[in-house]
Amino acid sequence: MERWQGKVAVVTGASSGIGSAIVKDLVENGLKVVGLARRLERVEALRKQLSPKKQGNLTALPCDVTNVDSVNKAFDQIIAKFGGVDILVNNAGCYKQGQLVDMDINTIQQVLQTNVMGVVYCTQRAFKSMKERNVAGHVVLINSVAGHGVVSPGGLPDTNMYCPSKFAITAITEIYRQEFKGLGTKIKVTSISPGAVDTEIIPDNARHLIGENILKAEDISSGVIYAISTPPHVQIHEMIIKPIGEIF
Repeated sequence: MERWQGKVAVVTGASSGIGSAIVKDLVENGLKVVGLARRLERVEALRKQLSPKKQGNLTALPCDVTNVDSVNKAFDQIIAKFGGVDILVNNAGCYKQGQLVDMDINTIQQVLQTNVMGVVYCTQRAFKSMKERNVAGHVVLINSVAGHGVVSPGGLPDTNMYCPSKFAITAITEIYRQEFKGLGTKIKVTSISPGAVDTEIIPDNARHLIGENILKAEDISSGVIYAISTPPHVQIHEMIIKPIGEIF
C-alpha cells in the first residue's frame, strides 16, 4: 500500500455496509478518502470510528449516483480540493424485491440507474482525472455473485433487474479493461463479487434462508485492499468472495 499513501480514493455508497467498511480501511491505510452518499450524516459519523490522527483524511460529499448532474458536481468539488482521483470504488447499489412481469417500472429504472449508470457516470469522471494526470489508478466495481448466475432465494425469483444489472457490471469490467489498455493507460480495473453480506440490502426472506452462512462487510473491504495492493504488473480482474456453506 506504500504507493497509495496520501493519494485520493473516492467511494460511492459510503454511508453504510460495504461502503463504510471500505472507507474505514482506506483511511486507516493512509489514503485521503472522499465518501459519496445521499445520507451524508452517516458518512460524517464514520469519522468517530477512525483513528484520531486520521479523522481529517475523510471528506463526506453528497451525491446521488443516479443523477449525472449530482455526480459531476461532486467530482468537480473533489478535483478542486484534491487535484484529482487515484482510486474509485463503485460501491453504491440498489436492490428492490419484486417480479419483472408486474413491478413498477420506475422502481426497475431506479435499480438500473444506480447499479449500471451510476458506475458509468462516476467512472467517466475518475478515468478522465487519471488519464489527464497520467496516473496508474485503479477502478474497483463492487459486483455480486448475482452477476454470474441468477439468484432465486426461496424458489420464485424476486431479484428482477438486480441480476441483469450485475451481469452488466461483469461485462462492463471487461470493457473497461480493454478500453483502459487500448487508450494507452496503466489504469487497473477489478470486479469484486460478494455472496451474501450482512448489510441492509439483504431482505428478511433471504436472511432466513442464509442463516449463519453470511459474510461481513469487512471481508469485502479486505478484498478491495488486496486488489489495490498488488504490484503494478498484476491486475485482479475478478474476485468472488463467498461465505463457507453459502446456498447460492
